[in-house]
Amino acid sequence: MISHKFSTLIGYILLLLFFALFLFGDLFPIPDILTPSENILNVNTIFLSIVLEAIPFILLGVFVSSLIQLFVKEEHLNRFIPRNPILALAPAVAIGAIFPVCECAIVPIVRRLIAKGMPMHVGMVVLVSAPVLNPIVYLSTFHAFQSTPSIAYARMGLAFVIALLVGLLMYLLYERANPLKENKIRVGHHHHSRNRFKEMFDHASDEFFDMGKFLIIGAFLAALVQTFMDRDTLAAIGNGVYTGPAAMMGMAYILSLCSEADAFVASSFQSFATPASLLSFLVYGPMIDLKNTILLFAYFRARFVASLVFVITLTTFSIIMIYQNFF
Repeated sequence: MISHKFSTLIGYILLLLFFALFLFGDLFPIPDILTPSENILNVNTIFLSIVLEAIPFILLGVFVSSLIQLFVKEEHLNRFIPRNPILALAPAVAIGAIFPVCECAIVPIVRRLIAKGMPMHVGMVVLVSAPVLNPIVYLSTFHAFQSTPSIAYARMGLAFVIALLVGLLMYLLYERANPLKENKIRVGHHHHSRNRFKEMFDHASDEFFDMGKFLIIGAFLAALVQTFMDRDTLAAIGNGVYTGPAAMMGMAYILSLCSEADAFVASSFQSFATPASLLSFLVYGPMIDLKNTILLFAYFRARFVASLVFVITLTTFSIIMIYQNFF
């Protein structure tokens, strides 16, 4: 359409102008009224530092996610799950760890697993563990917190414990109930003649841009908060025994960052928040957030989703409180 082509042309022109100003801006005199303030420059600096550090890990994550989606079948995973519902929890965490996908991408995967016979509580363990308990998230967290590597270790350990408890509690609440809105699931036909590597790149590009927009929003909001919010207020909230973890959990839920990038946003709050508050952000966000909740309502029954959100929230806050008091 003409309107689409015109808007695309305008976008390219604006992009070229932006890079021209970036490269040759010093050669052109800028009126004082157009000179950005110190606060705007600070927002720009924080925003760019978060985005540029996170992008390599997002790229790595989406390509591994695409490989798994194309070459790993759900039937193979079900063979490793014991029939005993309690004993099945630990292998479920291991299965979650091999899915380096974000919290929104794991929802349709878990739906397929449950529809093909995976027990509900095992699926919930995979749902909450996959976005956080994988090597890519560990590497990104370790890189973001190079000065305090204990944050990366604690994130993995706490996520492991919380995932097991969430699965156990959901089993006690619902046992073997079917939480899906529909009993049947459509299975698409596989065209073996199609180039699988092309599918991989298509899926990776779609997931990269889908996750990238949330990273940009989260990084921009984090930069705004750190620049314009009073530092004493930030320190008071972040250092609170109860308010710190609660506030950071709320922020993680609203920002809806992908787990490959959230560590870089969290690390920018190190000067204001306690380790427990940072860990509540890093553990809770990948397990449940706003966009993830919307997706869950699309696939699962409303009462079940509300119970899951409550269980994850209560379990995470309780475990963070225990960690804060004893470690």
